[in-house]
Amino acid sequence: MPGPSVERDASIPALAQPAPRKPLFNGCWGCRVTCGAGLLCAGGYVFMAARSVLKKGGPASVGTVAQIFFSACLASWGIVILADPVGKSQRKT
Repeated sequence: MPGPSVERDASIPALAQPAPRKPLFNGCWGCRVTCGAGLLCAGGYVFMAARSVLKKGGPASVGTVAQIFFSACLASWGIVILADPVGKSQRKT
């Protein structure tokens, strides 16, 4: 006994490709360097502010740990903007 027949619309392709992603900052190298370097410097500044408390002999409170975590997030965001990984990976087939 054959299964139910499924009719396809001819206008819809079988394997639709996703739309290509737009590069970050429209490929403007100067914009990416400015924003990425700014975020890296901001991450370093926040890290040094949190570290200065620890250097003075202060306890490692939750706020200090949160500052260090936030500085790592800022720095990694800056690296992502500088590297601009959108659309550079190739799908393995």
